[in-house]
Amino acid sequence: MLVIFGFRTSRAVLGWVSFVCRVCGQPMRMPLVREVTKLSLFFIPLFPIRERHLVECQNPACRARTRLSGDEAASMTSR
Repeated sequence: MLVIFGFRTSRAVLGWVSFVCRVCGQPMRMPLVREVTKLSLFFIPLFPIRERHLVECQNPACRARTRLSGDEAASMTSR
């Protein structure tokens, strides 16, 4: 019997927030992104394995992705 399983990550932009990049130090508006990784069985997503929030620097020379905790992301979206 062959069982096909894997992981699939979906991304959703929750909004744009003002943030100072922790890598390049530039203050700018950055997208706040939520990524959810789900376990898939026979190409059907079943349940979430991991959820993380991050902001993506829009500086062309940087493009850093900074992880945020769920509380930080919630406080940024409620402003």
